[in-house]
Amino acid sequence: MTIATDFDLKDFLDKKVEEYNQPNFIPNDPIVIPHQFSAKQDIEIMGFLASIMAWGQRKTIINKCKELIDRMDGSPYDYIMNHQEQDLKSLLGFKHRTFNDTDILYFIEFFKYHYGHFDSLEDAFLVGQENRKEIDIELALNTFKMYFFSLPDYPYRTRKHISSPAQKSTVKRINMFLRWMVRQDNKGVDFGIWNRLSPKDLICPCDVHVERVARKFGLITFDKVNWKTAQELTANLRLLDPLDPVKYDFALFGLGVEREL
Repeated sequence: MTIATDFDLKDFLDKKVEEYNQPNFIPNDPIVIPHQFSAKQDIEIMGFLASIMAWGQRKTIINKCKELIDRMDGSPYDYIMNHQEQDLKSLLGFKHRTFNDTDILYFIEFFKYHYGHFDSLEDAFLVGQENRKEIDIELALNTFKMYFFSLPDYPYRTRKHISSPAQKSTVKRINMFLRWMVRQDNKGVDFGIWNRLSPKDLICPCDVHVERVARKFGLITFDKVNWKTAQELTANLRLLDPLDPVKYDFALFGLGVEREL
């Protein structure tokens, strides 16, 4: 990208960020699920589950997440921390695409273990880097997966639902979740309830809409879609805004979904 193109592109994308990063974005996006809660842990839990299940039609994703909330009596954190074994029967039969009751039961087990030791899910992404000023996000994502599956007898099938850079995945869903939790711009969409991870360290979620638009702008040149693709995209977005590169997720995703190009 030339400097002139950078300036033109930045101006255009900044305007699109302003257009899409608005409260009216929320109702039709999976982020509407954690927005149903005010308690930090409920926001984290349902934000994470909504992001993990975020594939397919957005309407279906939202409906399945609402079903899951109902199965947890409308109070995810309380259900996780205080359920008795017989209460878990309410989750049997849950299914969204390849995510099923075996998977959600392990997620519940992990959440109960984690919140038994920590106040926030942010700590799960800081394992081994608790005292570092600069967080290595690639290391954080790889370590998170190891930590997530550190409980004995986890279902092997569930591993496919938690991606990591070590698998050469773009880690789209978890990067989207991190954007929700970390970014704070008072626009009302992202929550900004975490403060140890920084927006400047995040990686832009790279789904099919973002990828398609990013390629049109020359923000992605790699043929394959993998972790290096997500890194390249984010590195180019940092040229536009070093402190908050992933805000452009709004612009790229919005342009892709609305097919404005």
